[in-house]
Amino acid sequence: MELKPNVKEIPGPKARKVIEEHHKYMATTTNDPNEYFLVIEKAEGVYWIDVDGNVILDFSSGIGVMNVGLRNPKVIEAIKKQLDLVLHAAGTDYYNPYQVELAKKLIEIAPGDMERKVFLSNSGTEANEAALKIAKWSTNRKMFIAFIGAFHGRTHGTMSLTASKPVHRSRMFPTMPGVEHVPYPNPYRNPWGIDGYENPDELINRVIEYIEDYLFEHYVPAEEVAGIFFEPIQGEGGYVVPPKNFFKELKKLADKHGILLIDDEVQMGMGRTGRMWAIEHFDVVPDIITVAKALGGGIPIGATIFRADLDFGVSGVHSNTFGGNAVAAAAALAVIEELQNGLIENAQKLEPLFRERLEEMKEKYEIIGDVRGLGLAWGVEFVKDRKTKEYATKERNEIVVEALKRGLALLGCGKSAIRLIPPLIISEEEAKIGLDIFEEAIKVVSERHGYKIH
Repeated sequence: MELKPNVKEIPGPKARKVIEEHHKYMATTTNDPNEYFLVIEKAEGVYWIDVDGNVILDFSSGIGVMNVGLRNPKVIEAIKKQLDLVLHAAGTDYYNPYQVELAKKLIEIAPGDMERKVFLSNSGTEANEAALKIAKWSTNRKMFIAFIGAFHGRTHGTMSLTASKPVHRSRMFPTMPGVEHVPYPNPYRNPWGIDGYENPDELINRVIEYIEDYLFEHYVPAEEVAGIFFEPIQGEGGYVVPPKNFFKELKKLADKHGILLIDDEVQMGMGRTGRMWAIEHFDVVPDIITVAKALGGGIPIGATIFRADLDFGVSGVHSNTFGGNAVAAAAALAVIEELQNGLIENAQKLEPLFRERLEEMKEKYEIIGDVRGLGLAWGVEFVKDRKTKEYATKERNEIVVEALKRGLALLGCGKSAIRLIPPLIISEEEAKIGLDIFEEAIKVVSERHGYKIH
């Protein structure tokens, strides 16, 4: 059955009942009944079908999880096959072949050719917690550098690295000590007012100088820094793409001081940017890579891939119960195979379409301040005024709502940006449908608030 966006009433009566009960019985997290009022019952291809029968085109990939499709047949087949063998095999006490097979595959596809090992976990925040411990243990250093705008998780260790929204730390002090934050080289918004698109090298130099001349010269002993955590493209921070040469310069700085580079690929890995790993666009090989979200195709799994010489080497320093669960490992292997069989190429193929259409929208609608992205990872930032760059958060939220009412699921990021991250199986026709709905939503909100349309 060929699906297309089809909305009768959203939220419908069944959805309203679920939303009401959710907020009565479920802990408060990030749900917003006024903005994300989609109550999903089933999925097919790149479409969500809600409890009232509304058909919604997905430009969210289940928060970056469903890169290979919302119900990928090969992943489902692998899961079903594994269910007939074993569900859970206690892989950190006993041994099982599924974890080993997945670890070998992750090492095979990781950038660079160094010897590596893998720690398997259940989520992105756990993968980053493992990276913290690996870095501390192997270097015997205790401090870290992360970037303003970063999102690395919400557990107490990773929360200390996260710096995208104050609410993430609200009433949570103290966080893990020893983390210092520096400006990310955001070409559109940075403390120096540099146009990073016109002057990328100047922006790069300012960030590197900030670390060298301010942190290291005044209050952070470089010889006590274990690692620098970064996202190759900031996700929750607004889908921010740094200048091309930034990570080469960051690596020079890290190597000079014996600091590990820790690459958080939780949101941008697994083919999202048109390469298996986003860092591959920047020609740098990190010491540690973390991944989760899309790795399991909908089954929870995380992985920390690291230089073999950084291994704990002592039993019991780090472990877990469910990490690399047999079913999750089988799903992950199927996901990687699907990505290698054409889905990454599809992200590359559709990149020009998204770039062209979004740039056209920027020219047409004054409310759009910036467009940035790679592959099928795109951020559109909305502003009240292009000169002042004042955030248009309310208008951004309204665009998300108007799109959903028309059959397109979107997610915000940063203070006033929207991310466009459809599953990598999306066709050109489906992509065009989604972009048309997105533009219609922008037009409606622009007219409502009196923004100029050219």
